[in-house]
Amino acid sequence: MNGAPSDMDNPDKTNDGSPRERRRSLAIGLLKAREAVMSHFRPILADHDVTEQQWRVLRVLAEAGTLDASELAEKAFILAPSLTRMLRSLEERGLILRHKDKDDGRRVLLQLAPAGQAVIDEVMPDSRRVYADIDARFGTQRVDALLDMLEELAALKLDGKGGGEE
Repeated sequence: MNGAPSDMDNPDKTNDGSPRERRRSLAIGLLKAREAVMSHFRPILADHDVTEQQWRVLRVLAEAGTLDASELAEKAFILAPSLTRMLRSLEERGLILRHKDKDDGRRVLLQLAPAGQAVIDEVMPDSRRVYADIDARFGTQRVDALLDMLEELAALKLDGKGGGEE
């Protein structure tokens, strides 16, 4: 080595010497924002012995009423195998109820049990305080605009095309 800088030493160049694209990662940005928001909710959920995923299931059932497992998985953004294990646990704890669909005996319907509604009722005051704090610090209009933009982005679904995490 003669001490002269090489392209590999230049953070603005890739290994082949071409210019490096300096675009921020949307995926990482979304994960950082999610982590910032969830860091406020995790202690609340832990105090009620509920995981983030279990909370999503309880919230979806509280809002939607009765759903089958595939509808619940889609609305709560939980993979079916994980949901199956979680439903067993939530049912054992008496937080959800399962029953057969009277029109289609093969279909199992899920709904929030009174104990599940009690968890929702206990968590919501703390949850509302967190949302009020976020609104106060970030701005209610900005939160609403962000939610609108996230819904638009989610609606794109990019036709299910893969190709990496970015």
